[in-house]
Amino acid sequence: MMDREMRIEDKVPIGKKDIFDKIMGLPVLNIFEPFYKKNKEMLLYLFFGGLSFIVSVATYAFFNVSLGFNVLLANVLSWVITVMFAFLTNRVWVFDSPTNNIKEFIIQMFSFYSGRIVTLIIEEAILVLFIDILGFGSIVVKVVAQVVVILLNYVISKIFIFRKN
Repeated sequence: MMDREMRIEDKVPIGKKDIFDKIMGLPVLNIFEPFYKKNKEMLLYLFFGGLSFIVSVATYAFFNVSLGFNVLLANVLSWVITVMFAFLTNRVWVFDSPTNNIKEFIIQMFSFYSGRIVTLIIEEAILVLFIDILGFGSIVVKVVAQVVVILLNYVISKIFIFRKN
């Protein structure tokens, strides 16, 4: 598999540049290319984690504030949408973790969702404690909880789900 062979100096598969590699190769941005190549996974996780953060907070605000749904129900609905988005972006761009067949894909997706269920439970506990019990503002608590969840999700994804064999 020649196009999956790794070059030692830059860790980008030979013959396989994604959209982000191409952007970083542009004349103005190419001065950052060495830093990007060295930290690509982390930078892409921060980028897509930031987008997931926006999706999560926006959908939560929509369900909780706009529609008046209960804090926990709004969070679960937001979680479903955000996890679908995160799985696709993490699998394709962040961890570059293709599968060889449908069985591997289902196992990977099941592992991803299982890890996210763990952090959903943690997030729900944070929301109950700080919103329902202590009376803090819903959106502020959701934002803080998302920071905790994004960090935990990275660790879970890196160690258990998209690990390189």
